[in-house]
Amino acid sequence: MEPHRETLEDVLAALGSDSRCGLSDAEAASRLTRFGPNQLESTKPIPAWRKFLAQFTDVLVVLLIIAGVISAVLWVVEGESALPYEAIAIFVIVLLNGIMGYVQQARAERAVHALRNMSAPQATVIRDGVQKRIPSSLLVPGDIILLEEGDTIPADARLIVSTSLKTMEAALTGESLPVTKHTAPVPRDATLGDRHNMVFSGTAVSYGRGKAVVSATGMQTEMGRIAGMLEQAPAERTPLQEELDRVGRTLGKVVVAIAVIMIATIVMVGNIDGAASFFDVLILGVALAVAAVPEGLPAIVTAVLSIGVLRMANRNAIVRHLAAVETLGSANVIASDKTGTLTKNEMTVRKIVTASGVIRMSGSDEPEIIPRGDADPERLRAELSRALIAAERANNAVLQKHHDGRWSVQGDPTEGALAAAAWNSGFERAELDRRFRRVAEIPFSSERKLMSTLHEVATRDGQLRAFTKGAPDVLLTRCSHELVGEETRPLTKERRAAIMAANEALADEALRTLGVAFRSVDAAEADDCPPEEIENNLVFLGLIGMMDPPREEAKQAVADAKAAGIRPIMITGDHPRTAAVIAAELGITGNRRAVTGAELERMSDETFDRTVREVSVYARVNPSHKLRIVQSLQRQGAIVAMTGDGINDAPALKAADIGIAMGITGTDVSKEAADIVLADDNFATIVAAVEEGRAIFSNIRKFLRYLLSSNIGEVMTMFFGVLLAGFIGLTDADGGLVLPLLATQILWINLVTDGAPALALGVDPAHPGLMRRQPRPRGEGVIPPRMWVGIFIVGATMAAGTLAVIDAALPGGLIEGTGTVPYAQTMAFTTLTLFQLFNVFNARSDERSAFTGLFSNRWLWGAIVLSILLHAAVIYLPVLQKAFSTVSLSLSDWLFCTVVASSVLWVRELTKLAFATGNGKAISA
Repeated sequence: MEPHRETLEDVLAALGSDSRCGLSDAEAASRLTRFGPNQLESTKPIPAWRKFLAQFTDVLVVLLIIAGVISAVLWVVEGESALPYEAIAIFVIVLLNGIMGYVQQARAERAVHALRNMSAPQATVIRDGVQKRIPSSLLVPGDIILLEEGDTIPADARLIVSTSLKTMEAALTGESLPVTKHTAPVPRDATLGDRHNMVFSGTAVSYGRGKAVVSATGMQTEMGRIAGMLEQAPAERTPLQEELDRVGRTLGKVVVAIAVIMIATIVMVGNIDGAASFFDVLILGVALAVAAVPEGLPAIVTAVLSIGVLRMANRNAIVRHLAAVETLGSANVIASDKTGTLTKNEMTVRKIVTASGVIRMSGSDEPEIIPRGDADPERLRAELSRALIAAERANNAVLQKHHDGRWSVQGDPTEGALAAAAWNSGFERAELDRRFRRVAEIPFSSERKLMSTLHEVATRDGQLRAFTKGAPDVLLTRCSHELVGEETRPLTKERRAAIMAANEALADEALRTLGVAFRSVDAAEADDCPPEEIENNLVFLGLIGMMDPPREEAKQAVADAKAAGIRPIMITGDHPRTAAVIAAELGITGNRRAVTGAELERMSDETFDRTVREVSVYARVNPSHKLRIVQSLQRQGAIVAMTGDGINDAPALKAADIGIAMGITGTDVSKEAADIVLADDNFATIVAAVEEGRAIFSNIRKFLRYLLSSNIGEVMTMFFGVLLAGFIGLTDADGGLVLPLLATQILWINLVTDGAPALALGVDPAHPGLMRRQPRPRGEGVIPPRMWVGIFIVGATMAAGTLAVIDAALPGGLIEGTGTVPYAQTMAFTTLTLFQLFNVFNARSDERSAFTGLFSNRWLWGAIVLSILLHAAVIYLPVLQKAFSTVSLSLSDWLFCTVVASSVLWVRELTKLAFATGNGKAISA
């Protein structure tokens, strides 16, 4: 059964209920057994230990665990240091990453729990003809429930009686205004927002009262269906996570290949005598392979993302999942809700049309007076004052000022907008209460579509004044005159037509319109005057057009997003005309086309995908439509950032590549399902966060470029040092093979240079042109082909320079020297360390010169100084000399190493210049 399309009699018959007596207690108990409690189901929880262990299954993490084990074995065999520092560092890194991942996951899983907490704890029902309060979990289909203003609705239900009933459904449907309810059937294909004869679990009564028959409970409610979708939505891996896994798999293959090739090479070219010698070679090959893994990578990624979290927090974007920081920078679609994100989420009077012209309102600024023809502006001002007083008096909303200077509305948002417009125009409520004291009210009803209040006029004894507001077409039929300046004139047929034309024009601008009128009533006759008579022979004061206006900064943010290659899309539960007008005003779309949820429902998958490619505004959509739009965008290669604030947004927020919830107006459900929460509910903050995310990804590429090129330099030095040992004199007195560097020296280089300098690259300032570039495609790796070319050029330069220094330090070879093997290894050790410190400037860009913004990152210079001091300690402190087999170097030795190491800077500058020249760019661009 679809209760919204059936007659009330058919619904009651299908549910086996009576509108006056409700169900019997016995029948309710039977149904409770059959249907289960009115609460959301929970899945069987995964044990905490399994969640924790799951954090250690990523490829790179597994590779690091293996590297740590090998490093520990190497320490046991060689025993050259007091503790296995490298192994300890690796295991600490892995453990910290695991703990952080576990904590983040635990927070995300609270999303469904937040859904359960939104259910009303108590419900008023009629059973056996008796009204009673029961726990809402005991409600069953067929129960008759009573609803009052302020109630949270406990289940989905079909209305039996609606007395001026309005509900706030923004959290479920996205509708920004209270929804007026009735009891008549609605069409079968009506979306949730148009089912005005239904009330839904988890929404709230904002006005009036009603009676309804429960049609669905628990997981069968609309909220329950969303909870089901939220449970089923897969946890999407971010592009950064996918790329790091890919890098990890590649490194795993490279590490195995390096170990095999190095061992085979040493065995072939060296003098391996006995099992002990072979075991030494085996350990060396494995140690070199371990050194090829940038063990600092996960820690540095985590640290850089954490720093990004702090930066985003300063820009009002609170990040719940670390990987989301980078993903937002990769987004090429922002699918945004309208209400509260692109708009202010506060109804505001925009235009008032009276007999003498139009007044444009702009918040607290002076209204813009536009007289009609040669009308007197002062006459128009008088009409404005009368219209605003009437709107403020026929009104039950209360404005409240908070200690932080913000205002909030208690009551209907539309009435709040009218009260705010009057207050902004200088009409204080206390003064109006003195001038016009309310003595009676004729409440709004959906049948009359009017509301009137009766007031004593302080300056006129014995006279009352009625103020009326309501639907313009209905109100106009009750009016006999119109106010022109201070004079009342009869309403002619021509003026009635002109007023209705003005009303249509306001509606075309997506403004919600109300008419206001007044009449004087003699106090002596008021008691005998029936309510319907008071609302006749009224004097028409004007039309008031209201809307939730766009944020001032949102239009610029949309333009900035487009300039950055990001496509903004509006997905809202609001009216199509409202959505289209707001989208056009903000520049989201050049036309006023908006596709509704009902239209999407009828589309095939192929048509749906084509529509999603072409259309940027969607209105009157339900949760499944939002989810389908996000999935369609992802199928077409988009990286989607989805914003939302309601329960209905949660599945799409979870399914999107990056979910963004509203911090002020958002429900707990949307916040827990999202990756990022906006502290100011502002679209402009999303664009600012995108810029931050792009800067973070750029910095991740910088330290990846640095770490990998440095490690490849080490590997090539060792490989070619062994292969070319005879040519460069790298042999002992007996002609046996001598290694360019010892295993401990390689591990020390990684420990010193993979740490502070790489982390400093992670906080490098963003390039000014970052937001004028297109987002990177989903399929593009973290390390594109051009970047690999630069990495290998740098690695080869390092290896060639280091081997040249060894050759120059030793007797024989291509360059004659006089030093010992420990001296040559210390020179190579120092040169390779300095190579990597020079390389850190290369790593800042594949395009720009290393000298561009050379001193813009003070942390980088501090890291370099720290690395040099640590290396000097290994060269000169006796205890460390023994541990790392080094000897002291002279100043001229340091100078020679520095000159050779600087070559990596000049070689890379030349290759950047050659590439820039070939592409017609300047190297400093």
